[in-house]
Amino acid sequence: MAGTNRTKKINLLPSPVIILCEPQLGQNIGTAARAMANFGLWDLRLVNPRDGWPSKEAASAAAKADHIIERVKIFATLKEAVADLSLIYATTARKRDMYKPVIGPEKAAEEMVMSINKKQGVGILFGRERWGLKNEEIAICDAIITLPVEEAFASLNIAQAVLILAYEWRRKNMGSKLPFSENIGEPVSKGEMIALFEHLESSLQRAGFFITEEKRPSMVNNIRAMLTKARFNKQEAQTFRGIIASLDGYHERNRKKKK
Repeated sequence: MAGTNRTKKINLLPSPVIILCEPQLGQNIGTAARAMANFGLWDLRLVNPRDGWPSKEAASAAAKADHIIERVKIFATLKEAVADLSLIYATTARKRDMYKPVIGPEKAAEEMVMSINKKQGVGILFGRERWGLKNEEIAICDAIITLPVEEAFASLNIAQAVLILAYEWRRKNMGSKLPFSENIGEPVSKGEMIALFEHLESSLQRAGFFITEEKRPSMVNNIRAMLTKARFNKQEAQTFRGIIASLDGYHERNRKKKK
């Protein structure tokens, strides 16, 4: 899905901090920032990024999530990056040999909403592209978040993982209201639909569609039932009648040519 509405103001509401530990590629940082922007997260922290900062690759991959890229904070150590936070989650796809609560993204989002509503700082920690987080990094976290992935192919790239958790956060924090709804148009009246049926049926009669008169009532009922299922709006009903009229005109012109 594409599209960024620059007429809408970006509100930097309280939300989880995303922490990338020793990210290797600027592109991954940028796509993670883009995923954050999709769901209203904005505080991105990098611990010792391999290629330094700022990064042209990150800015390009962020797809105009400038409000995040411009606010990125760089830390030399994880200890410094999490110092102001009260609750930290480690993300991993591998079982670790330590006693930690292990929860899914939905439960994590519920806990994060409650903590942030209490004005507590919350962070989600993501590891390196190649091997993720070290055990000593997970050890300082309060819980582990993992996803119900296919065990034989459990690894997600950073942006994918950020996107899933950011989505769950927004869903729990702001509900599932969509940014726009379907355009169903002006409702068509039953009188207009009956006129459409009759128009179509008279056209089919002239075209010889109803071969046997005794079967005509059941065929008409089936046609009307099919068209009713479509739930036309007013414009669609008018367009359909225009199609019938056009076909009628075509056949009439051909009939005159043959005479």
